[in-house]
Amino acid sequence: MDILPLTGSLGAEIIGADVRRAEDFDTIFAAFAKYSVIVLRGQTITPDDHLAFARRFGPINVNRFFKPVDGYPEIATVLKEKDQKAAVGEDWHTDHSYDQVPALGSILHAIEVPPVGGDTLFVSMGAAYEALSSVMRGFLENLTAVHSSRHVFGVTTSDSEAARTGRLGNAEAATQDARHPVVLTHPLSGRRGLYVNPVFTTHIEGLSEAGSAVVLSALYRHCQKPEFQCRVRWQPGDITIWDNRATWHKAINDYHGYRRLMHRVTVEGVPLAGVLAA
Repeated sequence: MDILPLTGSLGAEIIGADVRRAEDFDTIFAAFAKYSVIVLRGQTITPDDHLAFARRFGPINVNRFFKPVDGYPEIATVLKEKDQKAAVGEDWHTDHSYDQVPALGSILHAIEVPPVGGDTLFVSMGAAYEALSSVMRGFLENLTAVHSSRHVFGVTTSDSEAARTGRLGNAEAATQDARHPVVLTHPLSGRRGLYVNPVFTTHIEGLSEAGSAVVLSALYRHCQKPEFQCRVRWQPGDITIWDNRATWHKAINDYHGYRRLMHRVTVEGVPLAGVLAA
C-alpha cells in the first residue's frame, strides 16, 4: 500500500489498504499515530466490517446524541438531506471533549456524497501549539479548561433544525462537564498539543471571565491558520480516521440541494495528561 501525506502538518491518504484485512492494520495504525488524519480510499464494507475495524483500535464509544443506524446502535448517522440547511459539525470542534475520558478518535465512512463540496477540514493541534511563542506555551501549560455538552446538545438546543429533523436527540442526557489540560501530552506520540475548541470549551479555570475569553479567542484565531490544516475531499466508500486528541475538524456546508450520508463509529480513549503530569 502507498501512504501519501496530504500536507506538511497532518493527514495522509492510504492507497491499496483494505480495512477488512487484519494484516493491514498495523500499517494503518502506525500512519494514524504519525499523521493524525488518515484517508482510506476505495473501501467496500458493511456496517459489521466498520465495527470490526473500529474494534481493532479499542472499545466502541456509543454516541449519546446522534441518531443511530438502524440495527446498529454503535454506529452514528451523520446526515444532511437535500432540503436541510444546517449540517451537523459545521463549527471547529473536537468530538467528545466534554467526556471525562475523551474519545481516541472517530472513523467516518462515506455512504453518499454530493458531486462537489461537503469536504471536511482538520487542524493539527500539535503544529498550532509548536508555533506559539515560548512565553505563551509556558503560560498555557499550567492551565486547565472546562468542556461541556450542555450548551450544544442540551434542552436549549431542542429547537435546532438537527433536533427537529431527528438527526440529534436525547437532549436530557447532555449533562457532561469535564476538566482537561489546555496543553496535553499526546498518549500515542508524546507530542504536546493544545486541547481547547470553540464548540465545547466553556472557559479556562483561574482566569476572569473576560480574561478566559480573550485567551481562548486568541488561540482559536491562531489555530485556524491554513498552515496547520488539511482538507479531505470525500469519494463514496472512503473511510477517514482522525485522532480527537490531536486535531480539530469541521464539516463544510457548501452542498445545498444534495444529500450527504455518513456512518461514524467512535473509539474510546484514555485519560489525558497535561505537561506537568507527563
